[in-house]
Order: sequence, then C-alpha cells, then structure tokens
Amino acid sequence: MRRAIAAEAVGSFLLFATVIGSGVMGDSLAGGNVAVALLGNTIATGAMLYVLITMLGPISGAHFNPAVTLVFRLLGVLDSRQALGHVIAQVAGGILGVWTAHAMFGLDVLELSTKVRTGPGQWTGEVVATFGLLLTILGTLRHRPQAVPTAVALYITSAYWFTSSTSFANPAITLARSLSNTFAGIAPVDAPAFIACQLVGALLALGTAHLLFPEADLAKDAVRDA
Repeated sequence: MRRAIAAEAVGSFLLFATVIGSGVMGDSLAGGNVAVALLGNTIATGAMLYVLITMLGPISGAHFNPAVTLVFRLLGVLDSRQALGHVIAQVAGGILGVWTAHAMFGLDVLELSTKVRTGPGQWTGEVVATFGLLLTILGTLRHRPQAVPTAVALYITSAYWFTSSTSFANPAITLARSLSNTFAGIAPVDAPAFIACQLVGALLALGTAHLLFPEADLAKDAVRDA
C-alpha cells in the first residue's frame, strides 16, 4: 500500500505540474492566441498521461484521480482505507505539483484563481468528460488492457477540445487548479459544481459499463490495473 500511495502522489505531482506548467508556457508563447495556448496545454498533458500510466500503472493503477479511485472502490478492487490513501496522495501530490509549476515560472507559489468557469454548458461538459474517461478506462481494461495508457492519453487529448469545460474530469485537479491564477485555473467558487458533475459522470460511466460488460469481469479487469 505504501508503494501504491507513493506512486499516486508522484504521478499526481508530475501530471498536475504538467497541466499548470504547460498552460503557463503555452499562454506566454501564444501571443494572445488562446487556441494555440490550449493546443500546447493539450499535447503536454496527453503525452505526460501516457508516460505516467505506463510507468506507474503496475504499481497503483495510475488513477491520479479521485473519480477513478471511487469507481475502483465501488467495484471492490480497493477497500476504503486504500481508497482514502489514494485520494489523499492525489490531492497532496497534485497541489505540490501546482506550487512547483508556479516556482518554475517565477509566479507566486500561493495564489487563488480568478478564472470563471461556470454555467450549465460547462457543467454538462464535465459530466460528459468524466463519463467518457471512466468508460474508456473500464472498456479498454475489458478488451485490451495493454492499450490503457494510449487510450486514456488520446481520450483526454480529444476531450480538451470537444468538451465545453476543456475536460478537467478529475476532482483533485479541479481543487489544485483553483489554487493557480494561470491559464488552467478555475475560481474556487466554481470548483464544487465541477467536482459534483465529475462524480455524476463517473457513476454514470460505471452504470453504463455494467450494461456493456459483465459485472464480474469489470472487477476482475480492474484488479489487473490496481
């Protein structure tokens, strides 16, 4: 369990630092072109996801996301103590990653975002983004487990662009991004609604997976990844 928690902390640290750092870099180099900045943010995040899931998946399942951990807990792959350890590691490691990204780019380490992200359109985007992410994980584990790193990286790369919210799809990174007044930030007041929508999306994905794949196989497949 210690190795798994350490893997979740290290993975979340690197992933969240990538999201914030690439957002800062893209924004600074794009000359005001938001599409170019988002493209840089997208490519870096998708690439890092592939690396981290490939490297750390055999140790912890490479969740880096409380919504993923919740689904694996509901499947019985993790007990409550393990799931709590994963979530604490994800939040703590992720926030440290955000602060480190700030330090790298000479920003104030401690800050709050002022970037407004709210409204029915963006909330729907978060439900869809998280639903698709969890269904991608569960479906790929069922049919081609060795392709999970590629499938997740490609899904997030596309979801950055096809969802109205740019696909946070992760309660821990939503919290961490509320602590960064940068391109990838979200105002703290807007974060709870995003998190609620992410949890709804995760549960919808689990229900859909039960319809598509036998329940016993879901748990068995998830064990291979945890």
